[in-house]
Amino acid sequence: MKKFFNKIGNILKKKWLINGSKTILLVLIIIAIYIGINILLQNIVLPEIDCTESKIYSLSQETKDKLGNVDKEITITLINYSNNTTVISFVERYVELNNHIKIEKIDDLSARADLMQTYSLNPTDSLIIVKSGENEKTLTEMDLYTYDYTTGDQINITEEAITNAIVAVTTEEKSKVYFMSNHTMYTTQYFGTIIQAMENEANEVETLDILAKGGIPEDCDCLIITTLKEDLTEQERDKIIEYIKNGGEILLLCGANVTNVDLTNFQKVLDEYGITIEKGVIFEGNSANMVAGYPDFIIEEAQSTSLTQKLNMTMNFCLVDAAKITFQEEKLEELGVQQETLATTTEQAFVRTNLNQTSPTRTAIDGEPEACIVAGIVTKTIEEGKTSKLIIYANELFAMDMQVQINGYTMSTVDLYNNKDLILNSVAYLNEREDTITIRKDYNTVRYTVTEQQNIIIMSIIFTLPVIIIVVGIMIWQIRRRKR
Repeated sequence: MKKFFNKIGNILKKKWLINGSKTILLVLIIIAIYIGINILLQNIVLPEIDCTESKIYSLSQETKDKLGNVDKEITITLINYSNNTTVISFVERYVELNNHIKIEKIDDLSARADLMQTYSLNPTDSLIIVKSGENEKTLTEMDLYTYDYTTGDQINITEEAITNAIVAVTTEEKSKVYFMSNHTMYTTQYFGTIIQAMENEANEVETLDILAKGGIPEDCDCLIITTLKEDLTEQERDKIIEYIKNGGEILLLCGANVTNVDLTNFQKVLDEYGITIEKGVIFEGNSANMVAGYPDFIIEEAQSTSLTQKLNMTMNFCLVDAAKITFQEEKLEELGVQQETLATTTEQAFVRTNLNQTSPTRTAIDGEPEACIVAGIVTKTIEEGKTSKLIIYANELFAMDMQVQINGYTMSTVDLYNNKDLILNSVAYLNEREDTITIRKDYNTVRYTVTEQQNIIIMSIIFTLPVIIIVVGIMIWQIRRRKR
């Protein structure tokens, strides 16, 4: 190496650069070397080096634990992602992790009419397809991000989405989720988005008519009950109570009983957990906790509980025409029930039972202002080592595809705030799905404010040092010139 640099020095000493043709040749050689190095680097997957505190550019330990030993062939197809180098480089990390994972890149979708037809795509649409054998999951751009509506930050969940998609297509046994279909106010077609999202996280979702089935199937990992338009039969009531006593898990999405139907048998089910859903609709009196102009669209923050502690972000959700939940405190110990409050309104909220009243603010016939519980988690101990968990949201509209107009925009209620995130995490919690991971990477930057002394030093380096270098260069040039 020393001889090489000596040779270069001798060439320069002989004023080789004076020859114009040789100079051009040297410049071309340097450019060719530069281009060659760039091409080489683009085709090399370099080792993972991530110095960020939250490891935002590398795979988490959770992903490495879940996917490191997967032995099924997996293909991740990136459609129209050539301009998104961030996603491409991130997906390449999966190839480093497991040699059973392959990447396919499709940048000209117009040449793939089969894909356009199969996935209902336009030539410019982007899509990620995760496939293993006959199983596949698709991810859109919207699936790669969520929002912390308290801070306004966009939260990147690319790793969470891709890892859970891989888990979904490689999992042999999926959790079984049943939507109770009889007596409900709304059919499952109104829950299409959330059902699809559940299936994307390795759940099998089916509807359930308890009378037609003769009970709740043994493979039921989570029973979802939505708002009822009429009461359960005694047989259905008893079958659900039997399911509870066998350690069954329930997600209850039950809003206000606005039609005032008798729900005696359903209340018997709630009594197993010491719960009552009060009559009337909650209106929020604090403008900071409502959608502008809609006091019955209440925005609440999910409190820190066993459900939310792993989320690494604030979860705000928006309930529509929610009811008030009351826990029968005097009975909880007798029932073997432990209760956690997941969300409450502000103390300025009130309950309205006369829905013919159109005033957006509280009137004399409305309930007194109070903090109302709107979501909770209860764990009922059946016997030693056996429990039944229930998560209750006093609302079903927030989980639906119901279209609403807000500030001139049309959107589904399930897409408001973190509604979908919260429901999916609730199902994962009830299913005890340890293989479904939650990875919310913190891309926030911290603004560093320098002191006055530090500012002087920085300005000196930026402006003074170049001037010194230029002056010294001129002095050396003058000295050499005089020696000639």
